[in-house]
Amino acid sequence: MKVCAACHEDLPKESYSKKQWKIDQRRCKVCITNNREVQPISPKQDNNDPNTSEIIKSLDCMCMEYAEKKINVEKKINDEELFKQPPPAEDCPICFLRMPSLDTGWRYQTCCGKQICSGCVYAPVYDDQGNEVDNRKCPFCRVLYPTSDEVVVMLKKRIDADDAIATYTLGYYYSEGTYGFPQEYEKALELYNRAGELGHAKAYNDIGVAYHKCHGVKFDMKKMKYYWELSAMGGYAEARHNIGVEEEIAGNIDRALKHYMIAVRAGDNDSLMEIQDLYSSGHATKEDYTKALRAYQEYLDEIKSPQRDAVAATYEDCLYY
Repeated sequence: MKVCAACHEDLPKESYSKKQWKIDQRRCKVCITNNREVQPISPKQDNNDPNTSEIIKSLDCMCMEYAEKKINVEKKINDEELFKQPPPAEDCPICFLRMPSLDTGWRYQTCCGKQICSGCVYAPVYDDQGNEVDNRKCPFCRVLYPTSDEVVVMLKKRIDADDAIATYTLGYYYSEGTYGFPQEYEKALELYNRAGELGHAKAYNDIGVAYHKCHGVKFDMKKMKYYWELSAMGGYAEARHNIGVEEEIAGNIDRALKHYMIAVRAGDNDSLMEIQDLYSSGHATKEDYTKALRAYQEYLDEIKSPQRDAVAATYEDCLYY
């Protein structure tokens, strides 16, 4: 895999001509076909770009509005709400199979705002003669994938349309200090909160992680658990697993087992391993472990496909279970 100097995508060898593969400022076949020139990028130092700077200013105002909304963490979530099995993720809009729960099993398309499984994003494309072509377009809206500069502009448009994942993604950029955005945990948390309100459960999980790792806030066990519970109820399996671990540490094995079982149904392999450990130590029954194994197999039966397997075997960052 090498990065194209025009579109900044990390691409396999077959995406380049033999000549381009050997040089430093290489361009992939698609960029050459579309006359895209080499575009230098420095994610940490892009703040001088007028477009990015203007977008950051407008987003700063947005963050201030979000910051005024405070969630009352004193409100206790009852067990009936907490232990309700969330609905599964929506199907991929291309292959209509259940979307994998692992983040590497799907991709967010900034161009159209769709979540598409990695199997469909990286599936080979063929021309009318049956020959494979290197045509890197969005499999849903069929536009060329944006360059790094174009991503930020498209992201702003999606945020204006109250797109939950776009809002979360911007929060991630602030958290990591990428794509020309300064590293500011406070703004990241404000955007995560907004994304959570819009329905992206992972955003609440990351707020919980922030309270656990002191990213922009002081350590607070109560708030950490509260946001993980919000995330778990929204269907994010990793948050559900995190709560299970905390309950197990506290000695609440029955509650931990309930959380692990819900997470397993959502495809969380780590929770399956926790149930296995509980069974081995005598804290869970054979029936509990058998039920967990069957639930995880049912999940795999719903998400697996030859196309997804082929892509996962080719690209390490496309593993989906």
